[in-house]
Amino acid sequence: MHEVSIRIKPHHFIDIITTYGADTLTFEPHPYGHAVHTVARAVMDDPETELVMELGADDICAPCEHNIDGVCNDTIDTSHRPTAPTSKREWNLMIDRRWCARLGIGQDDALSARAFCELLLEQAGDITDIYREIPAKMTKERSRKLMKGIKKYLGME
Repeated sequence: MHEVSIRIKPHHFIDIITTYGADTLTFEPHPYGHAVHTVARAVMDDPETELVMELGADDICAPCEHNIDGVCNDTIDTSHRPTAPTSKREWNLMIDRRWCARLGIGQDDALSARAFCELLLEQAGDITDIYREIPAKMTKERSRKLMKGIKKYLGME
């Protein structure tokens, strides 16, 4: 493993791989100032990058304007997920806990980006229950992009 590791929420890594599967290779700086673009670049450049699971504020959250002393104060759009919490922090924690249960990982577990993708390939399965507050049609498309991104990342496509 590398000397430098990235602390990352499970869903943040999964979102990066899903974006990669959507053929969106332009991870650009965001107006909020978060670090998705720099973390995504590190992960794309080196599949052996060590990822350390973080259920609180991670390296993506660190520079974000909504990260107030380690707590996200942002809200989410609930128009397509009316039963979801409006707090982005609560939503993210709920999704991350579901992913952790599915994948058998937890806070401070470390694995390479490649190993995380291999774990997803083996154990992600039907993700409808992970994103059950979101309409099934949207989740089906998310799942398609995630699987494409995993296979692309692992050199299977």
